[in-house]
Amino acid sequence: MGVLFLLMYLILFMARVKGADVDPTLPFSDYLDPGSSILLRWGFDLVKDSIMFELSVKTTGWVGFGFSPNGGMAGADVVIGGVGPNGIYFTDRHAVANFLPLLDEQQDYKLLSLTEADGKTVMKFERSISACDEDDYSITEVPVKLIYAYGKTDNISYHASQRGTKEVNLLKFMPKARLPDSSYFDLTMTNFTVPAENTYYHCKVMNIPLLDQKYHIYRIEPLIENVDLVHHLLLYRCPQTVTSPTEEACYTGEAQTQCFQTVAAWGVGGGAFELPEVAGIPVGGDDGKILYRLEVHYNNQDKTPGRVDNSGLRFYYTSQLRQYDAAVLMTGLAVAPGYVIPPNATDFLSYGLCDTSHIPQVISDSKPDLQVFSVILHTHLAGRKVRVGHFRDGEQIDFLAMDEHYNFEFQQAVNLGRTKTVQLGDKLLVECTYDTENRTTPTLGGLSTANEMCLAFLFYYPAVSLSSCVSFPDPQALSREMGAANEVEWYKMMLLKHWDEKAIREYQQTLNRIQQYLIVGNIANNVSYHTGLIPELRAAPSVSCNDKNSSDITSPAVGLVLLLWLTASLALS
Repeated sequence: MGVLFLLMYLILFMARVKGADVDPTLPFSDYLDPGSSILLRWGFDLVKDSIMFELSVKTTGWVGFGFSPNGGMAGADVVIGGVGPNGIYFTDRHAVANFLPLLDEQQDYKLLSLTEADGKTVMKFERSISACDEDDYSITEVPVKLIYAYGKTDNISYHASQRGTKEVNLLKFMPKARLPDSSYFDLTMTNFTVPAENTYYHCKVMNIPLLDQKYHIYRIEPLIENVDLVHHLLLYRCPQTVTSPTEEACYTGEAQTQCFQTVAAWGVGGGAFELPEVAGIPVGGDDGKILYRLEVHYNNQDKTPGRVDNSGLRFYYTSQLRQYDAAVLMTGLAVAPGYVIPPNATDFLSYGLCDTSHIPQVISDSKPDLQVFSVILHTHLAGRKVRVGHFRDGEQIDFLAMDEHYNFEFQQAVNLGRTKTVQLGDKLLVECTYDTENRTTPTLGGLSTANEMCLAFLFYYPAVSLSSCVSFPDPQALSREMGAANEVEWYKMMLLKHWDEKAIREYQQTLNRIQQYLIVGNIANNVSYHTGLIPELRAAPSVSCNDKNSSDITSPAVGLVLLLWLTASLALS
């Protein structure tokens, strides 16, 4: 099984945990005004089509918040709320011009809490990401103009200068850290001549700049010189037994067999990756003794000779440490020889299971819940969908992540929107859907672009000394079920088999029901082996607008006060 781990993609390093209370359901925040009086916090769940907001305003009067097509009142989707003399009021409204926004016939915002204390009003509410009716604003993956206004009392009237607008990309928020001591270093190839081969993995073991204390990496940017050649980049941290820089084909030299403590990952089509404000990747404080291995997968489909490349990664770091150390965990189907995907299939499914109940057998540090905040879903050319099911106590409770329209040419770390908690004992099932309808021979599992994978790389905090949590179908059980005398005979049979619809269906059913080898590894490549079965993955229940509707929480007195909204200019230009 040692070979298996030479082929695995992600292994992360051990780091210390720092304690602090954060709300994982609201991982993003931004001040909407220049004076930092209007704080918006939010989180979302793409699977459940829901987004949650918490608006904090330094006032004891009414507050308004909305989405505008142009930054003004006209056409805006607005909520107004506060705590008045007769209690809480909260309404879902839409503005047709520069006067009092009209009450929506369907109240699609759900009020979660509304408090007034210490000169501040805090309004927490939830809505669907997509528009529930024609009066709602559909939130997409492009920046949206957010508008706000507030009053000093609950007599809702013209807000004067107490209003504003700010453009924010809610679903793809990229915080801009303003750190006075922030620096960066680059780890790249140096004038490397790419071989004239379809697929080639090159590795360079090197030092990073000497850092005399612990720092946190908070942003990672790809430096891609040849976008048509570089398929993915991985950075691994080496153990202290590796002491000399080297450069050679991956998975060959001694250093290549030891450096599997992954620090960063980038896939084709991806961009910069910034960690949430509560977490950072630890680096430094080791007197320069630790080396790092940069792995670059070159996909030279035209076998062009003489191409020179200097691609790599840029790491921004700071001495202003975040609350938690971050880490990456590889889950899914182990990348190992012997896995076969049949041809002529439009929706063949592969599964990889992570059973976290076995984690205590490979780590000695504390065993906290894993707070997963981002994920990279990864297959190759035949991949069409990837889903990560989340199970607890034998029942599916959620999808940790999913991509129903997987695109091989666009792979990047995707924020989950709401940090999701994986408790010790939970199971994570990675499901990949493949389309091999236009292929005449089986597709094998492996490293090449022409091979296939089924992986989910989970970014989480607080970091523990965990590297991988994957599975692989029991080869002996699979051979027996398929009527072969041994694994070698089964493998030959699969390559020569006539794959019609019936044969594909029977093979799919066999893979789903047989015993799986469950493999959990730590950063020192100590491994725990167990067996288990693939649980049934079902679709997450849809959440309709009716499920989210809130009652119209409006005090009668405040309802009358709303009529005082002036028809004078409410434009937020």
